[in-house]
Amino acid sequence: MVTDAELNRRELERYLERVTDRWPVQRALLAGARVDDMHGAGAQRERGHEYVLVLVSEYFDGVPWLERVYQAGSLWDGLEMGAPVELHCYTPPEFERKREQLKIVRQAAEEGLELLSEPA
Repeated sequence: MVTDAELNRRELERYLERVTDRWPVQRALLAGARVDDMHGAGAQRERGHEYVLVLVSEYFDGVPWLERVYQAGSLWDGLEMGAPVELHCYTPPEFERKREQLKIVRQAAEEGLELLSEPA
């Protein structure tokens, strides 16, 4: 079972600093197999992505989706975190739509860790 410390909170904070230097982010939701481990998911399961991160920012408006994901993804340190990330970058209205449409986004919203102290 992965503990909170094993998530490398320090690197997650540094990552969020790097991202928010480019775009102020209202929400950052971390999900994936490592978070499921923390919640006591059994070992005998399909793990899926180790990390799934959903970033929500009104400042993504006007930035093509692929460019957002590429830029935010290039700031992720997979070596430091121990695995790559599946990244989702949405404006607030896009996030609400994708939460309804995509299971992975819905799971991040319902079961993921809120990385920012006060979601907007």
